[in-house]
This record gives sequence, structure tokens and C-alpha cells, in this order.
Amino acid sequence: MPQQIVKGYRQLVDEAEATIETIDVDEAFRRHNDADAVLVDLRDIRELQREGRIPGAIHCPRGMLEFWIDPASPYHKPVFAEDRPFIFFCAAGWRSALAAGRAVEMGLKPVAHIEGGFGGWKKAGLPVDSPAEDARPSPKK
Repeated sequence: MPQQIVKGYRQLVDEAEATIETIDVDEAFRRHNDADAVLVDLRDIRELQREGRIPGAIHCPRGMLEFWIDPASPYHKPVFAEDRPFIFFCAAGWRSALAAGRAVEMGLKPVAHIEGGFGGWKKAGLPVDSPAEDARPSPKK
């Protein structure tokens, strides 16, 4: 018998968005240009290689976020101890909503996430570093 899901992804994303700040791509671009906000790209490395990156954003794989934030973790990254605002994004805004909610639970602040994620950023024509030719996965033989 299949296991019944108590909360689906949509409910989890909606609950997270009710407790965090959601900003549009134009606001994210403005805050990023002010040079104090840290943009945190949660996408998988293959997505970065395929789609490109937002210039100046740091890459934190979603699966490592909690470990990188916690100063007691052996995987802690000092950038998360800085007194700066953090703006999370993923491809479409679902993972970043969940991640921003978790970051707030852990005490990171201020935290926001980009509505529409990297896809919205690209669609708005905002700057993107193209994937490097040598970073693309080799074709299967």
C-alpha cells in the first residue's frame, strides 16, 4: 500500500512563503547591485553548467545549506556568518522558498527569496554569465 503524503510540496512551499520575504527579480537585481546582499544559488551544479549563473552569486547546493549555515558544522562556510542580507534562488522559486524558510528557522537574517528564481531573472533579461564551454558535461559515447 502506498504511503500517504501528509503535506505535499505545494503546501510546504506556501507555508514557507507565508513566513519569508519574497522579492521580484528587479528588486533582487537592485539589492545585488547595492553590493551588500549575498545572492545564494541553490541549483544543482548541472543546472549551473547548463543554464549559466548570476554574476557574483555564490553557489550552495540545496543539500548542503543547513551544514554551511551552522557554525558548529564541519562544513560551515564563513559567508553565512557575515552580517549581510541573503537572497536565495533556484530555478523557479520552490526550492529557494523552502531553503529561505529553513535558513530563517536556523537564525539567518535577513533572508529573502526570488519569485520565479533564475528562470525569472533570465526572462527579465538581467545579466547572466554563460556556462563555460569546458564546464559542460561531456557527451555520452
